[in-house]
Amino acid sequence: MSERLSQISGHLSNTHSRGLLADEVAIITGAGQGIGRSAALLFAKEGAKVVISDIDGAKLESVAKEISEFGGDSLSVAGDVGADDFPKKIVDATVAKYGKINHIVNNAGFTFDKMLHTTPDDTFDIIMKIHVRAPFRLIRQAAPYFRVKPEARENRSIINVSSTTGLHGNVGQANYAAAKSAVIGLTKTIAKEWGGFGVRANTVAYGLVHTRLTAAKEAGSTIEINGKKVALGVPGAGQVNDFPLIPLRRGGTADEAAAAMLFLASPLASYVSGHTLEVTGGAGI
Repeated sequence: MSERLSQISGHLSNTHSRGLLADEVAIITGAGQGIGRSAALLFAKEGAKVVISDIDGAKLESVAKEISEFGGDSLSVAGDVGADDFPKKIVDATVAKYGKINHIVNNAGFTFDKMLHTTPDDTFDIIMKIHVRAPFRLIRQAAPYFRVKPEARENRSIINVSSTTGLHGNVGQANYAAAKSAVIGLTKTIAKEWGGFGVRANTVAYGLVHTRLTAAKEAGSTIEINGKKVALGVPGAGQVNDFPLIPLRRGGTADEAAAAMLFLASPLASYVSGHTLEVTGGAGI
């Protein structure tokens, strides 16, 4: 087995000696921390020019510094993905610096959990806005750089983030389940509409990945929504260290989650489109 792995590694190194995404341009939202940060670092290490965005400008600059320290190339565009001017702002900035867009990773998001019968309209609407409307608007804005003539085609892909909640539903997450299910339909539609232009579109559905969204709510992590602080996390999550419903018996790391994004963006997935890749440690099978 070790000999076979060495052969595969050698083949990849020879074929993609400058990185799996060498000279490609990737927009990654929600890149200030968690999975988005890991994806930004990983894509940059694989040769991509990464355009990173986050609502937290300070965290974003910290990630940009990490990228520059290993010689990576990045552009920071701070902002709220839900803002009306955000898609034009980030697409224009990307094209002004790099001249093209190869990949969009719609990773930004958060949870705002309530039982269905106690969920007010604005709590439902904000989750739909960030997880469905925002990715749709960004992809639409970038359409001219994906729907290109054959002679201008390169490796191009759209990666949207879903969740096992979008596949199976979850107690207390009617809004999140609806949004994460909707983004799968959006992705499949893009795969069908843009496939003729050589564009691949895929979704990653995560199970338990250790980030601030799945950490103990008692840890005090919050996000500000319309001027109000909303607690993030899962009540009592910090007390759980056994995961009987996950065959691998553990949660995933942000780096493992980002690796799935890299695979889908890379030439290794050149014939994968319209797919939802479940990254769950085996949960749900």
